Amino acid sequence: MKPNTSYFQSKKEFRLLVTNTFTDLIQLKKEGKQASFNELVLKIMPQIRQYINERLNSAIKKGKFSKGKYKADDFIDQLFIEIYDNIEEVAHEKYFYLWLFKKTNELLEETIVDEEYDDFFLKNIDSYSKAEWDEMQEKYSTDGGGDLLMIEELDDMWYNHNVYNLNEVFIEDNEKGLFEKIDEDISEEAIQNHINMVLHNLPLASQNVFELYTNQHLELEEIAKIRNTTATEVEELLKTAKKALHLSLINRYSPDLNS
Repeated sequence: MKPNTSYFQSKKEFRLLVTNTFTDLIQLKKEGKQASFNELVLKIMPQIRQYINERLNSAIKKGKFSKGKYKADDFIDQLFIEIYDNIEEVAHEKYFYLWLFKKTNELLEETIVDEEYDDFFLKNIDSYSKAEWDEMQEKYSTDGGGDLLMIEELDDMWYNHNVYNLNEVFIEDNEKGLFEKIDEDISEEAIQNHINMVLHNLPLASQNVFELYTNQHLELEEIAKIRNTTATEVEELLKTAKKALHLSLINRYSPDLNS
């Protein structure tokens, strides 16, 4: 699965955009120009909106609340207020990006409370047969797991579907050949669908850490600040997600490659 250069570049550009708006936002607030302040904030909202939608979709799929109960705008509107009222908390422009995600997460966490987790899936992940994986994939697809994204709210220049790269995220050195074979012989769509299905079966906390790490390209310490936790806990949540994806890919697809 080849990395999408433009996708990763857009993430870097977005972080730079957020960072570069900080000084202007501070100045606009000092001058009491809230309308101009909000216009500038609006320019950095599209990818935040995507992040909010992804978390809402995960929660809907988990049965936390029904589809349509909340929209991204419910959180975006409050985020505008939070930014205007509290932007002075940010000591330097380099911290603004993380602060923005932290505020977004705090608003979401007030609504999305992680469920008590049944670890049956993880305990049995290395024993599922290919047929069982295929059945899980079918159920996930039939239940609308891949069809919840609120596209009407994502029609903007910063919208990108998440892209997962096997070499960057999952590979172990002693299994490099196997993963290269999976990458070569299994379609990109099939792998992406499988990854999304496995992520769905993980706790929301592991999902969130994995997405921040792989899609926002944040360091463990940065994610810890966003989630108000420790780097050690973030590392464990990330390991949980990686282990699940690693084992599931091997157990689902290696029999096909060896037959």
